[in-house]
Amino acid sequence: MDNVYDKLMNCYQCVKSKIDFVPQIALVLGSGLGDYAEGIKVEAELDYSEIDGFPVSTVPGHEGKYIFGYVDDVPVVCMKGRVHYYEGYPISDVVLPIRLMKLMGAKVLFLTNASGGVNPSFRAGDFMMIKDQIANFVPSPLIGPNMDALGVRFPDMSDIYDRNLQQVIRKTAALLDIPLQEGVYIQLTGPNYESPAEVRMCRTLGADAVGMSTACEAIAANHMGMMICGISCISNMGCGLSANPLTHAEVQETADRVAPLFKQLVTEVIKNIAKTIN
Repeated sequence: MDNVYDKLMNCYQCVKSKIDFVPQIALVLGSGLGDYAEGIKVEAELDYSEIDGFPVSTVPGHEGKYIFGYVDDVPVVCMKGRVHYYEGYPISDVVLPIRLMKLMGAKVLFLTNASGGVNPSFRAGDFMMIKDQIANFVPSPLIGPNMDALGVRFPDMSDIYDRNLQQVIRKTAALLDIPLQEGVYIQLTGPNYESPAEVRMCRTLGADAVGMSTACEAIAANHMGMMICGISCISNMGCGLSANPLTHAEVQETADRVAPLFKQLVTEVIKNIAKTIN
């Protein structure tokens, strides 16, 4: 674990030597938000490949860079492309970008993703505010000797997704007249989509949406004391809930279709979050 911490700090020193910017909010851009940075005042960009030892995303649609800038007047760092466990990286590498944004100065982590709906009342194109999560199907990023400089050995997980931030999202969606579902997100490993039986299992366990990211990132951020919120775009219904076979193209198509609303919601949420933490 010392190697994990040393790698993180080496990445941090590398970023500090290249970027002089202190973000307030860290935003992970999921599918459908890939071009979100085009609407912000960009101060600097840093390709993941320019950071020594940093894991590089290999997934189509995940470009792979940090973008530093302002949403309105709120300083943010955006992850344009995340790293997934199914790409073959150890879980410590998957959450390294999140930990790094906290070290940069971000107080809030705003997670977004595209997911499959396992709640039969959902529809493709819905937005779901994440209220809680199930992460038992991927390794915890906290396994191994604790990095005391980051957080406590046994962090509480009763309020991973900050309740005050949840209320900000609710109020913002209501003001924008954007329908908002709420529910539990479950992370499986992927990269294969779930079987009908696995979708039923997820539903039985209490999940409303399933995906291949996010939950492990939230664990690492919670460990470091970040305030966390999340919105998932329901890009498709889970296997067995729809007559169509699942494809990545379908996921991307739905995410792109609702992207304008998603961007509007994310922008206003960021502005309103900044008002609550300042």
